[in-house]
Amino acid sequence: MTVLQQTSRTFFIPISRLDASLREAVTSAYLCMRAIDEIEDHEEISDQLKQELLYGIRDAIQSPNAMEATQDQLKPHKEILPEVSMRLHEWMLLCPASIAGTVYRYIGMMSEQMADWVQAKWKISTEEDLDRYTYSVAGMVGEMLSELWQWNDGTKSDMGKAVAFGRGLQAVNILRNRNEDLKRGVDFFPDGWDFKDMIQYTRRNLKLADDYIMELKKGPAVQFCKIPLALAHATVNLLAAGGNKLTRNAVLKIVNKING
Repeated sequence: MTVLQQTSRTFFIPISRLDASLREAVTSAYLCMRAIDEIEDHEEISDQLKQELLYGIRDAIQSPNAMEATQDQLKPHKEILPEVSMRLHEWMLLCPASIAGTVYRYIGMMSEQMADWVQAKWKISTEEDLDRYTYSVAGMVGEMLSELWQWNDGTKSDMGKAVAFGRGLQAVNILRNRNEDLKRGVDFFPDGWDFKDMIQYTRRNLKLADDYIMELKKGPAVQFCKIPLALAHATVNLLAAGGNKLTRNAVLKIVNKING
């Protein structure tokens, strides 16, 4: 939970409030995905090494000795990789055995698709490219969460809208990190798109995410999704008005309103 708090301001609160077994599963999944995300985004690692590591993690997770194989992949790079990446095998061990196979499957898929995007140098020309990218890094997280909800208490949900939930949150990140991405030579906006186009794309997906939550039965799934979605809506409204980042007080106000 300490590492989770260090790596995610948005998700720490909703994850920490889940019941024990579901909290372990979601924490495991989040930290595993954060571990590979840190590799994809690492500023000091070559694209070739990123691909080797990400494809290697995919293969390691699918092997009979997944934990050991994952450690072997990362150990030679302990001097440069962050803690959350080096402890990937620990996050995998945290996951309850009855749902671990599902979580590992998604980690392997995400690792492979991240490697593919590194190889493609994150080139996004069309809205279809953007949809594929946002699915790879966030939409499939929505799918995985839906499987976790069903595993936990039988909650069923719309998988298409689950993808939009993740996709909408990622689109907010793209808007918020626009300047930093351009500085490192990456442009996630499709050809010809301006800020307004990306705002529309984001809001369209967030609307589907609203529908996703509305259709969920009352319980931990709804409570979990409400906070990041409310923060996403507030952030996109702020960005559309010319702002940049929600203040800590604004975040706490939103969280307290949802929990109140």
